Amino acid sequence: MRKNKLLILIAAVLTCGSAIGQSIHFSQYFNAPLLLNPANTALVADYDYRVGMNYRNQWATLPVPYNTFSAFGDFKLGGNKNNENHNNWLGVGVAFFGDKAGDGNLALNQFQGSLAYHLQLSSYTMLSLGVSASYVQRSVNFDNLTFDAQWDGVKFNPNMTNGEKVGVIKTSFYTVNPGLNFAWFPHESLYAKLGVAVGNVNRPVESFYKSTTNVIGYRPMVHLDILWQTSPVLLVNPSAYYSTQTGASELLLGSQFRTMLSDKNEMLMQLILGAYTRLGDAIIGLAGMQVGPVQFTANYDFTISKLTPYNNSYGALEFSIIYSNLYHPDQGIKKVFGCPRFF
Repeated sequence: MRKNKLLILIAAVLTCGSAIGQSIHFSQYFNAPLLLNPANTALVADYDYRVGMNYRNQWATLPVPYNTFSAFGDFKLGGNKNNENHNNWLGVGVAFFGDKAGDGNLALNQFQGSLAYHLQLSSYTMLSLGVSASYVQRSVNFDNLTFDAQWDGVKFNPNMTNGEKVGVIKTSFYTVNPGLNFAWFPHESLYAKLGVAVGNVNRPVESFYKSTTNVIGYRPMVHLDILWQTSPVLLVNPSAYYSTQTGASELLLGSQFRTMLSDKNEMLMQLILGAYTRLGDAIIGLAGMQVGPVQFTANYDFTISKLTPYNNSYGALEFSIIYSNLYHPDQGIKKVFGCPRFF
């Protein structure tokens, strides 16, 4: 029994993404904006709404691979006023996050709602305040697991009583997560955003066993995003993300490079290339395209950690797609005063 509880714990750690948290484990953290920080809700300069999805398949060559999926949508209420110092709006969003791993199909499903208010402090600064609330459900199928009590001396016999729970066992809890962003855009070719968020401020309890309690730790996150138009056809986008929880941590940093493939009078078309690293764990190559309101991006994680001998550096395949547009597309792209549009 102890052995299999340990296996369940290990699977939970893998599912949570190296134990750093339960709400996000994407290399493309910047393309899962609502899961990254609730203050990102509807923080879109030129559009009124966006919808997107992310998918990640990790460690497919190991016995316990896991698949992660998320989807989100957010939209603006207000904004785009004819006063550069009072261009404020409310953002409303919803998101779903789910993953599954291991023989016991250890699963997590998270349903999230978020609100954010974006306040333009001056012609070159903006403050965004946001909060999200999530309902989280975990489940594990004990029928797919084997226990010490099922060892008949030669092999594991699944027909023997396991002395544990049977069937699919579920547990659920709620989380509350505040966040803020500060943006600085001194001129049309530069935009910088620093964000801070804290997950699980209500300290929820999670456990499959009523006799034990597992209080989920705080999960502070910091992220930095810079957009720098270095020429009429090149946009450099360095960014970094750091998160920590109960002694474990994750640091990702790198940059995208966007090249303009069409001029301003035609449909927006950009080639996206990038390189990132998850410190001590993986090197990440990224490529994608932006065509009009649709952006598609894919990346591959090459493992460089101690896991390399076991997965032959095969880390994770991940992709995202985001669609952004206006409530009235025939009116053309809206300009948010003080915020750079780029290209």
